[in-house]
Amino acid sequence: MTVAAARCLILSPAISISISSSTVLRLPRITRRPGPALSCSASPLAVFASMDAPPEGYRTNVGICLADPSLTKIFSASRIDIPSAWQMPQGGIDAGEEPRAAAVRELREETGVTSAEIVAEAPNWLTYDFPADVRDKLNARWGTNWKGQAQKWFLFRLTGTDNEINLMGDGSEKPEFSEWTWMTPKEVIEKAVEFKKPVYEETLKHFAPYLQSDPTTSS
Repeated sequence: MTVAAARCLILSPAISISISSSTVLRLPRITRRPGPALSCSASPLAVFASMDAPPEGYRTNVGICLADPSLTKIFSASRIDIPSAWQMPQGGIDAGEEPRAAAVRELREETGVTSAEIVAEAPNWLTYDFPADVRDKLNARWGTNWKGQAQKWFLFRLTGTDNEINLMGDGSEKPEFSEWTWMTPKEVIEKAVEFKKPVYEETLKHFAPYLQSDPTTSS
C-alpha cells in the first residue's frame, strides 16, 4: 500500500451541539438481504492521503467516531452485507450540506443516537482509494465513477445511554449494520477492512488527545 505523507492535523477545541430527541425503536432481528456481497480484499493500489480539501473524483463523506460517555471505547458495527467487516459509521454528504450537519444526520440515521456532543473535528480530509473490486460494485450501485472517498472525521461523545443505540436508525434509511459493540481504538483498527486501516489509524491517532484509552493497546 502506498502511503502519502500526511500533514500534521490540529484538532479544533471541543464543541457541544444540541440534537433533538426522537423515539428510539428496539432493534428487531435482521435477516441478511440476498444479493452479491462486496469483497473486502486489500489492493496494492489503495492510496491514503491527508488533504486540505477533497480532491476531484472522490465522493465526499463524513466519518463518525462515536465514543462512550467516558471517552474510553469506540462504537463499531458489523455490516449486514459483509458480516466480517466492522467499521465506524460513515456516510455521504448531500449537495449543499455542511460536513458537521452531515455527521449529525448520519449518526442519527445509522445508530439512532441523538444524545451526543461533538468533541473534536479533524480539519483535513482523509482520502482513500477503493480496491478495484469494491470500486466496480459500488459505482455500479451508485451510478457513479468515484475513485474512492474523501472523509471529514468527527469525534462524538455519547451523552445518553447504550439503550439509545438502535441499528434501525431513525427509520429514514435502510439499516446498514447487524450488530455493534464498544471497542478499544486498537480493536477498531484491527477489525477494519484492510483498505480502511490507514484512515482509521490516522483518525484515531489525532483523536487520541481526547480519548482516555491508548490507541496502541487492546484494553
